[in-house]
This record gives sequence, C-alpha cells and structure tokens, in this order.
Amino acid sequence: MAKVRKNGIKNRIRGKCPPLIGEKAPAFDAQTTSGPIHFPRDYVGKWVILFSHAADFTPVCTSELIAFSKLVDACRRLNTEIIGLSLNDLNSHLDWVCAVREQIKIRGLKQVRLDFPLIADSAQTIAHRYGMIHPALNGTQTVRAVYFIDPDGIIRTILFYPITTGRNFKELMRILIGLQTADREKALTPADWQPGDSVLRVRD
Repeated sequence: MAKVRKNGIKNRIRGKCPPLIGEKAPAFDAQTTSGPIHFPRDYVGKWVILFSHAADFTPVCTSELIAFSKLVDACRRLNTEIIGLSLNDLNSHLDWVCAVREQIKIRGLKQVRLDFPLIADSAQTIAHRYGMIHPALNGTQTVRAVYFIDPDGIIRTILFYPITTGRNFKELMRILIGLQTADREKALTPADWQPGDSVLRVRD
C-alpha cells in the first residue's frame, strides 16, 4: 500500500494523474465547433461544465448531446457555460452537429441546435490531462466524465460514468445549483437536497 501511495504521489508531481476536487483545472487551448477557445482565460468569472463523451454518432452520446443542449439556457442563467469533448476530429464533430440538427429525432425533439462548443481532441492531449481515458478500456474513447469548474478555475465536482450508462441530467443541474447555493449562503446541502430546500448553516 505504501508503495502504491508513494508512486501515486510521484505521478501527481509529474502531472500524470488527473486533477482532483479543489485543484486548479488544467489550462488548454483547443479547436471546437464554435471556433478556438482558451481555457480558462475565455471563461474567467463563469462556472463551466466540461464533459466528455465516448465517440461521435454513438446512440447514447447523441442522446446526451441533445440533453445538454436543453440545459444551455438554464445554465447561462446560472452564469455557467457547457463545453464538450471527445477524441474525434473537428470534421467529425461538425458532421455530427449537422446530423443532430437535420436528421435526428429523440423523444419528440428534432432540429436541435447545439449552442455550445465541442472540443476536437484527436491528439488526446486534454483528455489525458483530465484523466478522461481509462487505460484498461478502448484507447480511442473517453469515459463519460463531467467536471464542474467554478469562476476561479477550481474543480468542485467530478463525475465518471461508464460507456454503457447515460448521465442523469437532473442530477447535473442539482449539483450545479447546490454548489452555487453552498457558496452564496456559506452553507451545506444535506442528503437528497433539492433546489429550494433548506440548507445546513455553517457556524463560525
């Protein structure tokens, strides 16, 4: 156990381990479906939900892309931007965005416009930096990761889902609102807390 822990510390010092809650989110420059972005410089003062998906055009990922598109307005009202990522190249992303808008219909939704950037990370640079690739799984796919990053660029929550399981989007919004509520009110949110519920006050 001591050896594993020692090696883990060495790997973190060398930058081989993904960031943890409470640490600075790794900076990056990227090409996206919305043009180039520079993180965190372009998002100073905003919350960010950074998520990865396994691969373009896959059925679960497509359903999630549409679900994220439904959250954009609500997130922006909460001073939050959404950024997606996979290891596909930019042309694949653009084709996928076009297909979602023109061809795909899910749960009665059609002609969905994706009003958030999708990062093209075919070199796997950002995915490795954030620990989005599981070494025991397909090296050309990312796991379903979600990072909640606050306006100071600090990672506040990390979620990982397996390739087989789509994300719960009500829970994503609950987490975002819970984090913002805890910060604003200097409080804690108890088990099963929902927006609008009472919070636990922190005593000095």
